[in-house]
Amino acid sequence: MALPAVLCAQERKRARDLGIVPGVIQPGRLNSITDVAGVKVGHVTLVKGDSIRTGVTAILPHDGNIFQEKVPAAVYVGNGFGKLAGSTQVNELGNLETPVVLTNTLSVPVAMNALVGYTLQRQGNENVRSVNALVGETNDGYLNDIRGRHVTEEDVLQAIRRADTARVAEGNTGAGTGTICFGFKGGIGTSSRKLPASLGGYTVGVLVQTNFGGTLQINGAPVGKTLGWFDYSDRLLNSADGSCMIVVATDAPLDHRNLMRLAKRAMLGLGKTGGIASNGSGDYVIAFSTAYRIPYAGNSAVMNVPLLQNDAVSPLFIAVIEAAEEAILNSLFTAETTTGHKGRKIEALPLDKVLPILKKHNSIQ
Repeated sequence: MALPAVLCAQERKRARDLGIVPGVIQPGRLNSITDVAGVKVGHVTLVKGDSIRTGVTAILPHDGNIFQEKVPAAVYVGNGFGKLAGSTQVNELGNLETPVVLTNTLSVPVAMNALVGYTLQRQGNENVRSVNALVGETNDGYLNDIRGRHVTEEDVLQAIRRADTARVAEGNTGAGTGTICFGFKGGIGTSSRKLPASLGGYTVGVLVQTNFGGTLQINGAPVGKTLGWFDYSDRLLNSADGSCMIVVATDAPLDHRNLMRLAKRAMLGLGKTGGIASNGSGDYVIAFSTAYRIPYAGNSAVMNVPLLQNDAVSPLFIAVIEAAEEAILNSLFTAETTTGHKGRKIEALPLDKVLPILKKHNSIQ
Protein backbone atom coordinates (compact mmCIF):
# COMPACT_ATOMS: atom_id res chain seq x y z
CA MET A 1 0.00 0.00 0.00
CA ALA A 2 1.32 3.45 -0.86
CA LEU A 3 2.16 5.80 1.96
CA PRO A 4 -0.48 8.45 2.70
CA ALA A 5 0.09 11.85 1.15
CA VAL A 6 0.61 13.38 4.59
CA LEU A 7 3.73 11.22 5.00
CA CYS A 8 5.04 12.09 1.55
CA ALA A 9 4.50 15.83 1.60
CA GLN A 10 8.22 16.64 1.61
CA GLU A 11 10.68 14.64 -0.46
CA ARG A 12 13.70 13.63 1.56
CA LYS A 13 17.18 13.45 0.07
CA ARG A 14 19.95 10.94 0.60
CA ALA A 15 23.04 11.91 2.58
CA ARG A 16 25.30 12.21 -0.46
CA ASP A 17 22.77 14.42 -2.24
CA LEU A 18 23.24 16.91 0.60
CA GLY A 19 27.04 16.86 0.40
CA ILE A 20 27.67 14.29 3.13
CA VAL A 21 30.33 11.96 1.72
CA PRO A 22 31.60 9.35 4.18
CA GLY A 23 34.88 7.66 3.41
CA VAL A 24 37.22 7.72 0.43
CA ILE A 25 36.03 4.99 -1.95
CA GLN A 26 33.57 5.87 -4.71
CA PRO A 27 30.08 4.32 -4.65
CA GLY A 28 28.66 2.25 -7.48
CA ARG A 29 26.30 3.66 -10.10
CA LEU A 30 23.20 3.55 -7.89
CA ASN A 31 25.00 3.74 -4.53
CA SER A 32 22.92 0.70 -3.60
CA ILE A 33 23.24 -2.97 -2.74
CA THR A 34 21.84 -3.58 -6.22
CA ASP A 35 25.12 -2.30 -7.68
CA VAL A 36 26.30 -5.86 -7.07
CA ALA A 37 25.26 -7.47 -10.35
CA GLY A 38 22.23 -9.73 -10.05
CA VAL A 39 21.19 -8.70 -6.54
CA LYS A 40 17.51 -7.79 -6.30
CA VAL A 41 15.48 -6.04 -3.59
CA GLY A 42 11.73 -5.84 -3.13
CA HIS A 43 9.47 -4.19 -0.53
CA VAL A 44 5.93 -4.47 0.70
CA THR A 45 4.90 -1.51 2.88
CA LEU A 46 1.91 -1.82 5.18
CA VAL A 47 0.38 1.50 6.26
CA LYS A 48 -3.23 1.00 7.32
CA GLY A 49 -5.45 3.07 9.60
CA ASP A 50 -3.77 4.71 12.57
CA SER A 51 -1.85 1.69 13.94
CA ILE A 52 -0.31 -0.48 11.21
CA ARG A 53 3.17 0.71 10.27
CA THR A 54 5.24 -2.29 9.18
CA GLY A 55 6.31 -4.29 6.14
CA VAL A 56 8.64 -6.74 4.44
CA THR A 57 11.91 -6.37 2.56
CA ALA A 58 13.32 -9.23 0.47
CA ILE A 59 16.89 -9.48 -0.83
CA LEU A 60 17.69 -12.02 -3.55
CA PRO A 61 21.34 -12.85 -4.39
CA HIS A 62 20.43 -13.86 -7.94
CA ASP A 63 17.45 -14.48 -10.22
CA GLY A 64 17.71 -18.26 -10.41
CA ASN A 65 16.72 -21.11 -8.13
CA ILE A 66 18.63 -20.12 -5.01
CA PHE A 67 18.11 -23.50 -3.35
CA GLN A 68 19.64 -25.34 -6.30
CA GLU A 69 22.34 -22.70 -6.82
CA LYS A 70 23.31 -21.59 -3.35
CA VAL A 71 25.75 -18.74 -2.70
CA PRO A 72 28.54 -18.58 -0.11
CA ALA A 73 27.40 -16.72 2.99
CA ALA A 74 28.08 -15.95 6.65
CA VAL A 75 26.18 -14.44 9.58
CA TYR A 76 27.96 -12.36 12.22
CA VAL A 77 26.26 -11.67 15.55
CA GLY A 78 27.14 -8.20 16.84
CA ASN A 79 24.67 -8.60 19.72
CA GLY A 80 22.30 -11.54 19.86
CA PHE A 81 19.13 -10.02 21.33
CA GLY A 82 17.11 -10.89 18.24
CA LYS A 83 15.23 -13.55 16.32
CA LEU A 84 17.35 -14.14 13.23
CA ALA A 85 15.99 -17.49 12.03
CA GLY A 86 18.17 -19.82 9.97
CA SER A 87 21.55 -18.41 10.95
CA THR A 88 23.10 -21.57 12.41
CA GLN A 89 22.91 -23.57 9.19
CA VAL A 90 24.29 -20.67 7.19
CA ASN A 91 27.37 -20.65 9.40
CA GLU A 92 27.64 -24.42 9.63
CA LEU A 93 27.54 -25.04 5.87
CA GLY A 94 28.72 -21.62 4.70
CA ASN A 95 25.94 -20.99 2.21
CA LEU A 96 22.58 -19.30 1.66
CA GLU A 97 19.72 -21.19 -0.02
CA THR A 98 16.76 -18.79 0.12
CA PRO A 99 16.14 -15.08 -0.30
CA VAL A 100 16.88 -13.01 2.80
CA VAL A 101 13.68 -11.57 4.29
CA LEU A 102 13.50 -8.72 6.81
CA THR A 103 10.33 -7.88 8.74
CA ASN A 104 9.16 -7.17 12.31
CA THR A 105 9.87 -9.38 15.32
CA LEU A 106 6.53 -11.15 15.62
CA SER A 107 6.27 -11.76 11.87
CA VAL A 108 9.36 -13.96 11.65
CA PRO A 109 7.32 -17.22 11.77
CA VAL A 110 4.98 -16.18 8.97
CA ALA A 111 7.94 -15.09 6.86
CA MET A 112 9.62 -18.44 7.49
CA ASN A 113 6.49 -20.26 6.32
CA ALA A 114 6.30 -18.09 3.22
CA LEU A 115 9.94 -18.72 2.32
CA VAL A 116 9.57 -22.48 2.83
CA GLY A 117 6.50 -22.54 0.59
CA TYR A 118 8.20 -20.34 -2.00
CA THR A 119 11.19 -22.68 -2.13
CA LEU A 120 9.20 -25.92 -2.26
CA GLN A 121 7.13 -24.61 -5.15
CA ARG A 122 10.10 -23.58 -7.30
CA GLN A 123 10.59 -25.74 -10.38
CA GLY A 124 13.33 -28.26 -9.74
CA ASN A 125 12.66 -28.49 -6.00
CA GLU A 126 9.99 -31.20 -6.19
CA ASN A 127 12.01 -33.61 -4.03
CA VAL A 128 13.28 -31.08 -1.48
CA ARG A 129 12.47 -32.05 2.12
CA SER A 130 14.42 -29.42 4.09
CA VAL A 131 14.60 -25.65 3.62
CA ASN A 132 16.75 -23.26 5.65
CA ALA A 133 14.86 -19.98 5.37
CA LEU A 134 16.78 -16.90 6.57
CA VAL A 135 14.58 -14.24 8.19
CA GLY A 136 15.76 -11.21 10.18
CA GLU A 137 13.80 -8.65 12.15
CA THR A 138 13.67 -5.54 14.24
CA ASN A 139 10.94 -4.61 16.70
CA ASP A 140 8.70 -1.83 15.35
CA GLY A 141 6.20 -2.12 18.21
CA TYR A 142 6.34 1.55 19.23
CA LEU A 143 4.84 2.84 15.98
CA ASN A 144 3.23 -0.39 14.80
CA ASP A 145 0.53 -2.62 16.28
CA ILE A 146 3.04 -5.46 16.35
CA ARG A 147 0.81 -7.74 18.44
CA GLY A 148 -1.73 -7.69 15.62
CA ARG A 149 0.74 -9.61 13.42
CA HIS A 150 -0.51 -7.98 10.27
CA VAL A 151 2.17 -9.29 7.89
CA THR A 152 0.88 -12.20 5.82
CA GLU A 153 2.60 -14.89 3.76
CA GLU A 154 1.28 -13.16 0.65
CA ASP A 155 3.04 -9.94 1.72
CA VAL A 156 6.34 -11.84 1.89
CA LEU A 157 5.77 -13.49 -1.49
CA GLN A 158 4.79 -10.14 -2.97
CA ALA A 159 8.05 -8.57 -1.75
CA ILE A 160 9.97 -11.39 -3.46
CA ARG A 161 7.98 -10.95 -6.68
CA ARG A 162 8.56 -7.20 -6.65
CA ALA A 163 12.33 -7.56 -6.21
CA ASP A 164 14.40 -6.00 -8.98
CA THR A 165 17.87 -4.64 -9.64
CA ALA A 166 16.85 -0.97 -9.74
CA ARG A 167 17.58 1.69 -7.14
CA VAL A 168 16.22 0.61 -3.75
CA ALA A 169 13.47 2.63 -2.07
CA GLU A 170 14.65 3.90 1.33
CA GLY A 171 13.29 5.38 4.55
CA ASN A 172 9.68 4.57 5.49
CA THR A 173 9.37 1.52 3.31
CA GLY A 174 9.24 -2.25 3.61
CA ALA A 175 10.70 -3.60 6.84
CA GLY A 176 11.72 -0.06 7.81
CA THR A 177 8.22 1.41 7.82
CA GLY A 178 7.88 1.52 11.63
CA THR A 179 11.47 1.64 12.86
CA ILE A 180 13.27 4.24 15.01
CA CYS A 181 16.98 5.13 14.97
CA PHE A 182 18.80 7.38 17.48
CA GLY A 183 15.38 8.63 18.61
CA PHE A 184 14.49 9.78 15.08
CA LYS A 185 12.59 7.96 12.37
CA GLY A 186 14.73 5.15 10.98
CA GLY A 187 14.05 2.81 8.10
CA ILE A 188 15.67 1.11 5.14
CA GLY A 189 18.96 2.48 3.83
CA THR A 190 21.48 1.29 1.29
CA SER A 191 24.87 2.21 -0.13
CA SER A 192 27.74 0.68 -2.09
CA ARG A 193 31.42 1.01 -2.82
CA LYS A 194 33.30 0.01 -5.98
CA LEU A 195 36.99 -0.66 -5.62
CA PRO A 196 39.34 0.74 -8.27
CA ALA A 197 40.66 -1.72 -10.84
CA SER A 198 44.05 -1.73 -9.14
CA LEU A 199 42.39 -3.26 -6.04
CA GLY A 200 40.31 -5.77 -7.97
CA GLY A 201 37.38 -3.64 -9.14
CA TYR A 202 34.99 -5.48 -6.83
CA THR A 203 31.71 -4.02 -5.56
CA VAL A 204 30.41 -4.16 -1.99
CA GLY A 205 26.78 -3.26 -1.33
CA VAL A 206 24.99 -2.86 2.00
CA LEU A 207 21.32 -2.66 2.96
CA VAL A 208 20.22 -1.85 6.53
CA GLN A 209 17.02 -1.92 8.58
CA THR A 210 17.76 0.61 11.33
CA ASN A 211 16.03 0.47 14.70
CA PHE A 212 18.78 1.13 17.24
CA GLY A 213 20.18 3.80 19.52
CA GLY A 214 23.27 5.50 20.86
CA THR A 215 24.66 8.98 20.23
CA LEU A 216 24.31 10.00 16.59
CA GLN A 217 27.43 11.00 14.67
CA ILE A 218 27.25 12.04 11.03
CA ASN A 219 30.47 11.94 9.06
CA GLY A 220 32.37 12.54 12.31
CA ALA A 221 30.22 15.43 13.54
CA PRO A 222 28.73 15.05 17.07
CA VAL A 223 25.13 15.63 16.02
CA GLY A 224 23.38 13.83 18.88
CA LYS A 225 25.62 15.46 21.49
CA THR A 226 25.14 18.94 20.02
CA LEU A 227 21.37 18.54 19.84
CA GLY A 228 21.29 17.10 23.35
CA TRP A 229 19.31 14.24 21.80
CA PHE A 230 20.85 10.91 22.71
CA ASP A 231 19.90 7.84 24.69
CA TYR A 232 19.92 8.22 28.49
CA SER A 233 20.10 12.01 28.18
CA ASP A 234 17.68 14.32 29.98
CA ARG A 235 15.80 14.91 26.71
CA LEU A 236 15.70 11.29 25.53
CA LEU A 237 15.32 9.10 28.58
CA ASN A 238 14.57 5.82 26.82
CA SER A 239 17.30 3.20 26.52
CA ALA A 240 19.35 2.53 23.41
CA ASP A 241 17.70 -0.85 22.85
CA GLY A 242 16.46 -1.76 19.39
CA SER A 243 18.08 -3.67 16.56
CA CYS A 244 19.90 -3.29 13.28
CA MET A 245 19.87 -5.77 10.43
CA ILE A 246 22.75 -5.34 7.98
CA VAL A 247 22.87 -7.25 4.70
CA VAL A 248 26.17 -7.20 2.78
CA ALA A 249 26.55 -8.35 -0.82
CA THR A 250 29.73 -8.51 -2.87
CA ASP A 251 30.91 -9.89 -6.20
CA ALA A 252 34.36 -10.56 -4.76
CA PRO A 253 35.22 -14.29 -4.67
CA LEU A 254 35.05 -14.95 -0.93
CA ASP A 255 34.28 -18.10 1.01
CA HIS A 256 32.44 -18.36 4.33
CA ARG A 257 35.55 -17.53 6.36
CA ASN A 258 36.32 -14.25 4.63
CA LEU A 259 32.62 -13.36 4.36
CA MET A 260 32.51 -13.66 8.14
CA ARG A 261 35.49 -11.34 8.40
CA LEU A 262 33.76 -8.90 6.02
CA ALA A 263 30.56 -9.06 8.08
CA LYS A 264 32.43 -8.21 11.27
CA ARG A 265 33.75 -5.01 9.70
CA ALA A 266 30.23 -3.86 8.83
CA MET A 267 29.66 -3.42 12.57
CA LEU A 268 32.45 -0.84 12.54
CA GLY A 269 30.30 1.19 10.16
CA LEU A 270 27.47 1.04 12.68
CA GLY A 271 29.89 2.22 15.36
CA LYS A 272 30.95 5.19 13.23
CA THR A 273 27.36 6.45 13.31
CA GLY A 274 27.29 6.28 17.12
CA GLY A 275 25.47 2.96 17.52
CA ILE A 276 26.46 0.98 20.62
CA ALA A 277 24.86 -2.49 20.13
CA SER A 278 23.15 -2.20 23.49
CA ASN A 279 21.98 -5.04 25.71
CA GLY A 280 18.55 -5.25 24.10
CA SER A 281 19.68 -4.62 20.53
CA GLY A 282 19.73 -7.44 17.99
CA ASP A 283 22.55 -6.46 15.66
CA TYR A 284 23.28 -8.96 12.91
CA VAL A 285 25.22 -8.90 9.66
CA ILE A 286 24.36 -11.28 6.81
CA ALA A 287 27.07 -11.34 4.13
CA PHE A 288 27.04 -13.23 0.84
CA SER A 289 29.04 -13.36 -2.38
CA THR A 290 27.66 -13.67 -5.90
CA ALA A 291 31.02 -14.66 -7.39
CA TYR A 292 30.20 -18.36 -7.64
CA ARG A 293 27.39 -20.82 -7.00
CA ILE A 294 27.32 -23.88 -4.77
CA PRO A 295 25.23 -26.57 -6.47
CA TYR A 296 22.73 -28.49 -4.38
CA ALA A 297 23.41 -31.65 -6.33
CA GLY A 298 26.83 -31.37 -7.91
CA ASN A 299 28.37 -33.92 -10.24
CA SER A 300 31.70 -33.74 -8.45
CA ALA A 301 32.70 -34.17 -4.82
CA VAL A 302 35.28 -31.40 -5.23
CA MET A 303 34.62 -27.72 -5.89
CA ASN A 304 37.20 -25.65 -7.70
CA VAL A 305 36.45 -21.96 -7.26
CA PRO A 306 38.69 -18.86 -7.30
CA LEU A 307 39.15 -17.23 -3.90
CA LEU A 308 40.81 -13.99 -2.87
CA GLN A 309 43.94 -14.28 -0.79
CA ASN A 310 43.71 -12.78 2.68
CA ASP A 311 45.91 -9.80 1.84
CA ALA A 312 43.56 -8.85 -0.99
CA VAL A 313 40.54 -8.63 1.32
CA SER A 314 41.57 -5.51 3.26
CA PRO A 315 40.24 -3.07 0.62
CA LEU A 316 36.87 -4.81 0.92
CA PHE A 317 36.97 -4.17 4.66
CA ILE A 318 37.29 -0.44 4.01
CA ALA A 319 34.48 -0.62 1.46
CA VAL A 320 32.02 -2.38 3.75
CA ILE A 321 32.70 -0.02 6.67
CA GLU A 322 32.05 3.01 4.48
CA ALA A 323 28.97 1.50 2.81
CA ALA A 324 27.44 0.42 6.13
CA GLU A 325 27.96 3.89 7.60
CA GLU A 326 26.40 5.61 4.60
CA ALA A 327 23.52 3.14 4.39
CA ILE A 328 22.58 3.92 8.00
CA LEU A 329 22.77 7.65 7.29
CA ASN A 330 20.60 7.20 4.20
CA SER A 331 17.98 5.42 6.31
CA LEU A 332 17.81 8.49 8.54
CA PHE A 333 17.97 11.17 5.87
CA THR A 334 15.27 9.60 3.70
CA ALA A 335 12.89 8.67 6.54
CA GLU A 336 9.85 10.86 7.19
CA THR A 337 8.00 11.90 10.35
CA THR A 338 5.53 9.16 11.24
CA THR A 339 2.51 8.92 13.53
CA GLY A 340 1.38 5.42 14.38
CA HIS A 341 0.08 3.07 17.07
CA LYS A 342 -1.64 4.81 20.01
CA GLY A 343 -1.00 8.19 18.39
CA ARG A 344 2.75 7.97 18.95
CA LYS A 345 4.81 10.25 16.76
CA ILE A 346 8.47 10.01 15.79
CA GLU A 347 10.05 12.97 14.04
CA ALA A 348 12.32 12.72 11.04
CA LEU A 349 15.91 13.85 11.37
CA PRO A 350 15.64 17.68 11.62
CA LEU A 351 17.72 18.85 8.69
CA ASP A 352 17.33 22.52 9.61
CA LYS A 353 19.28 21.79 12.80
CA VAL A 354 21.58 19.04 11.55
CA LEU A 355 23.03 20.68 8.45
CA PRO A 356 24.45 23.72 10.34
CA ILE A 357 26.14 21.33 12.77
CA LEU A 358 27.73 19.46 9.87
CA LYS A 359 28.94 22.71 8.32
CA LYS A 360 30.45 23.83 11.61
CA HIS A 361 32.46 20.60 11.87
CA ASN A 362 33.45 20.56 8.16
CA SER A 363 31.53 17.33 7.72
CA ILE A 364 29.61 18.45 4.64
CA GLN A 365 30.84 19.53 1.23
